[in-house]
Amino acid sequence: MSSAAEQEAVAGKPAAEDGHPAVVVNGARRAASPPAVPAWPGTPVPLGARFRTGPDQVAGTNFALWAGGAEAVELCLFDGPGPGGRESRVRLTELTHEIWHGFVPGVEPGQRYGFRVHGRWDPWTGARWNPAKLLLDPYARAVDGDFSLPPEVYGHVRDWPEQHVADTVRDGRDSAPYVPKGVVVHDGGPDDEWAYDRRPKTPWADSVIYELHVRGFTKLHPGVPEELRGTYAGLAHPAAIEHLTRLGVTAVELLPVHQFAHESHLLDRGLKNYWGYNSIGYFAPHAAYAASGTTGEQVGEFKRMVRALHAAGIEVILDVVYNHTAEAGELGPMLSLKGIDNRGYYRLQADARRYADYTGCGNTLHVVQPHVLRLITDSLRYWVTEMGVDGFRFDLAAALARSMHDVDMLSPFLAVIAQDPVLRRVKLIAEPWDVGSGGYQVGAFPPLWTEWNDRYRNAVRDFWRHALPDVREMGYRLSGSSDLYAWGGRRPYASVNFVTAHDGFTLRDVVSYERKHNEANGEGNRDGTDDNRSWNCGAEGETDDEDVRALRRRQLRNLLTTLLLSTGVPMLVAGDELGRTQRGSNNAYCQDNEISWVDWSLLDDPQWRPLFELTSRLIALRHRHPVLRRRAFFSGRAHSADGLRDLAWFTARGTEMTERDWYAPAATLGMYLSGRDIPGRDERGAPIVDDSFLAVLHAGDRPVSFALPGPPWAERYEVVVDTSGEQQADAPGGTHPAGAEIMVPARTVLLLRVG
Repeated sequence: MSSAAEQEAVAGKPAAEDGHPAVVVNGARRAASPPAVPAWPGTPVPLGARFRTGPDQVAGTNFALWAGGAEAVELCLFDGPGPGGRESRVRLTELTHEIWHGFVPGVEPGQRYGFRVHGRWDPWTGARWNPAKLLLDPYARAVDGDFSLPPEVYGHVRDWPEQHVADTVRDGRDSAPYVPKGVVVHDGGPDDEWAYDRRPKTPWADSVIYELHVRGFTKLHPGVPEELRGTYAGLAHPAAIEHLTRLGVTAVELLPVHQFAHESHLLDRGLKNYWGYNSIGYFAPHAAYAASGTTGEQVGEFKRMVRALHAAGIEVILDVVYNHTAEAGELGPMLSLKGIDNRGYYRLQADARRYADYTGCGNTLHVVQPHVLRLITDSLRYWVTEMGVDGFRFDLAAALARSMHDVDMLSPFLAVIAQDPVLRRVKLIAEPWDVGSGGYQVGAFPPLWTEWNDRYRNAVRDFWRHALPDVREMGYRLSGSSDLYAWGGRRPYASVNFVTAHDGFTLRDVVSYERKHNEANGEGNRDGTDDNRSWNCGAEGETDDEDVRALRRRQLRNLLTTLLLSTGVPMLVAGDELGRTQRGSNNAYCQDNEISWVDWSLLDDPQWRPLFELTSRLIALRHRHPVLRRRAFFSGRAHSADGLRDLAWFTARGTEMTERDWYAPAATLGMYLSGRDIPGRDERGAPIVDDSFLAVLHAGDRPVSFALPGPPWAERYEVVVDTSGEQQADAPGGTHPAGAEIMVPARTVLLLRVG
């Protein structure tokens, strides 16, 4: 290997010129701008950039950056618009508990800035300081610009001829012209007035979640003005909110809106990260989703969006990615934390040159470190208290729950959340797994948390494609997954039930494709899961065969009806209620185009409009009937002398399920829900009483005769939902006496009200 001096020279580190450190821009040397006026001492809290009045009533901005182990920190201020601009540097000389800080008079909101951090370059021990790289403030509340990834933004020489040691050679070229800048944001003003905002505070048991992408939801919406489509303002538009209220959902779960960057392998193929699971700014709304501007205006636009949704009774839940950042592994770019203190922010292996990767994205944040934990919890509190959001869904939450190695439900992260007076009051959803050893933790999170229940997804998909060996799993999933959550004070709403999510097939594709079709991603169709648990109903992809198309629509009705009748918290994905397709892609993470955007023309299509109407009617039915959204698990025991139980299971013969029946192959399952035995009381202290229902789910490919249970279960049954055809779904009807045998069509759900 070359000597350190030779490495520095080859990496392009120029000699000093004109008494100032020089940098390299596009291969040409230039002298850095002379330092600005010295900073006043300022304060070490709060972290980030905060505009305020300093000594002698002088207005300016206080800057504070935690950079443990650093030797010096320079604040870099940029004039003018665009990626360039004249740079002025201010040395932060005050150091308090590893926080570098200073107050700079005259710096006002709208000022663009970044940091350069000095220290040792020794990747073999995890030290990767490189002052040639402009770094984004981890606490920046707004970000101006987008990330491109030319060689200059890497801390090491990306094109070093000896690739096996490339990450050990420091690159001395200036990255400032190629990276976004933080923006000083004004605290206060009309956008910070929350006096008239009313958080819906929907109880968990009453919630219906709708996962959507800020850009993709409105990009093609004809009722949203073109200049607002794909933005926070577009989601706040009455035309967008009207769809949500007509559908009846109580919360939107937004795919990541923290500032994120695009991966180099996507940019090389002319693609971008669409989903946004590549965060780099945990306080900043993603600038590309703003219609009003990117020099702080995006903050106010986001707040106005939240208020508009709240006014419609809809909560805002953010999908957040605190498990890793966009800086990837040792060969990734240097954008922020890697250059501030690589060893302090990231989990490293015993060979400190390498990163511990429990996320599959190259790095894992070192959450057991106090300053990292502070970064995450400060960010969460900021989005709740200042941006108005109502909860969070934590991507790969098991990675956050790891202590030194293993997943630990007593980990610092979970302990801090449990005692935090702000965060313990909001909705907390875990994606309860990561890619590391022991990372699958469905059912293991503590009582404050709800979880994405992928076992529900798998069971429901398998049942309707008639692939379950028996109905035991289906029984647990329909009734709230007590086998997973009936411990430690947890309730049925700990289970977020879903059949689809952003990751995987859309609902229409679940019944149209058996194989993934990700060719547009340019990865040879190797990306995305092969475990789709889907059935194409007899033809792969789109077809003109009307019998196949009718069967697919029936299967969609079955899947949506099952989801919305199940105990737990249902989650829909935007567009599934319209029959949206991704043309067989089950990994559209880099498809910022019609593949991923909601196709609103489907709402006017007579083939798909009935699906929306059915979904809306099912959600309304759920809201009206507390027996469908229980706050406590079923007991299965008789609560009265007549032997009636709160939950009972029936075979097609009309007899109660025996142990043998649960283990036998079956395509038909009857679930009786008693409205007489609902635990708890209403807001006035009165007992909760509701109608009773019998749900019949038949996944077989032929009709089945089903004997309706007689007394004490019922005297008669009224059909409320029938998925066997469009007309039946739109206008079900008919009353049957108890004990009657009814013919249930192939692949059908019937919901009958008990009389």
